[in-house]
Amino acid sequence: MDEIIAILKELHPDVDYETNKSLVDNRIIDSFDIISIVAEIDDRLDVQIPAEEIIPENFNSAEALAALVKRLEDED
Repeated sequence: MDEIIAILKELHPDVDYETNKSLVDNRIIDSFDIISIVAEIDDRLDVQIPAEEIIPENFNSAEALAALVKRLEDED
């Protein structure tokens, strides 16, 4: 989770990722940010996020993103 928050803070350091649950819904992160997040997760965590998983629900919070990464890691 710490690495996920670090990735997110590089994009928008002023956001409280510990409590914010509406990153996409409130337009804090946009599609360009999501592309950057997906690339960083691939680079740093060696987890590939398939296109069908790139949906708002998976990126609305650091917690949701961490759960996605864990689930993908467990599938390997």
